[in-house]
Amino acid sequence: MSGCRAVLFDMDGVIFDSERVLMGCWQELAAAWGYGDVEAVYHRCIGVTTAATEIILKDAYGEDFPWKDFRRQTTARYLEKYSGGRLPVKPGVRELLAFLNGRGVPLALASSTDGALVRRWLTDAGLLDAFQLLVTGDMVQNSKPDPEIFLKACALLGVEPTDSYVIEDSFNGIRAACAGGMHPLMVPDLLPPDGEMAQKAEAVLPDLFAVKDYLEERI
Repeated sequence: MSGCRAVLFDMDGVIFDSERVLMGCWQELAAAWGYGDVEAVYHRCIGVTTAATEIILKDAYGEDFPWKDFRRQTTARYLEKYSGGRLPVKPGVRELLAFLNGRGVPLALASSTDGALVRRWLTDAGLLDAFQLLVTGDMVQNSKPDPEIFLKACALLGVEPTDSYVIEDSFNGIRAACAGGMHPLMVPDLLPPDGEMAQKAEAVLPDLFAVKDYLEERI
């Protein structure tokens, strides 16, 4: 291999079309509870850990925001609607993973989502075995845009960050990969890239088929 020793994947918005459907669960509950502007608040939470999400919501709605109940009820709605293999997989995921596995490239999933949910979604989709390891939000102290989760994944894989590509959809994920000295590839999901993302991402690509083509030239 030349130039690429490992590939790290975010999950929500990259592997699964989950940012969109989870936002819908937030909107349903927020409307019922009388909280406004939830879409903008949700956008601030993309790519961050559960602990960081709580801080953002309380900053938006006040310290008395019922975070635990909100998390429990939105998670229940999310699981009820999409568990059992119903969570939409992003186009090109299976083809990209099969290509990288076929080339023997070590793969890690580095997701801010808690580990139990990560394993559940990947298992439901039949994708768990594609990854050598999982590093999840409950395994790190610092949320993206801190690079801790990516640096931990590289260390566990035994590869240098500078030899690793990171596939991300979120601004915080691209910031984290850039701060960690990796090769960030942005595949936008809910939010279109801005000038900062164009500068910090090595490439902004339209979908995972384009990521496969991009990496094919570098492996």
